[in-house]
Amino acid sequence: MPEQSRPRLVLATRNPGKLRELRDLLRGQVPGLDVDTQVVDAAALGAPDVVESGVTFEENALLKAEQTARATGVIAVADDSGLAVDVLGGAPGIFSARWAGRHGDDAANLDLLLAQLADIPSERRGAAFVCAAALAHPDGGPAGHTERGELRGSLLAAPRGAGGFGYDPVLVPNGLDRTCAELAPEEKNAISHRGIAFRALLPHLVEALR
Repeated sequence: MPEQSRPRLVLATRNPGKLRELRDLLRGQVPGLDVDTQVVDAAALGAPDVVESGVTFEENALLKAEQTARATGVIAVADDSGLAVDVLGGAPGIFSARWAGRHGDDAANLDLLLAQLADIPSERRGAAFVCAAALAHPDGGPAGHTERGELRGSLLAAPRGAGGFGYDPVLVPNGLDRTCAELAPEEKNAISHRGIAFRALLPHLVEALR
């Protein structure tokens, strides 16, 4: 494989939406890194699924990054993210992707959440998207690193917008009148929980890829 196309960074995800967002965030940020050919997902390198056995976003992100790095021999970045709803005590939290029982069923997860909040008035529908991003080296050192980002807003009673994924159609960020699913990708990346976490991680990533 030509050196210029050899993977230098693996994102421990099989979610195409996340891969697209993370490539956009990294584009032009790491000298010499061609994000379109050298940043790949776990499936591209045949990395096994990682059991998310942690009890926090940070623990799960680091587990995924460390195990993916060891399995592929490539520097790995992972995130664990979800929606924390105030009146649900921070749930669905780390269970956001499987809130309705089946992992990755966005429509079912969203329907269940809206049903649970059906009687909650708008002024009490505060919530936050939370993301922990982690970086790990295939040889185990230096120690893995995590950063955290949050995007606070309020939840609508019905979805709006066709962009994004997951719970994006029902969260209106504070100070805006559109849901995350109604924002252009560059608008969303500028304020998103994932964007905040990965921008905080960038200096460590740049150092790792030198």
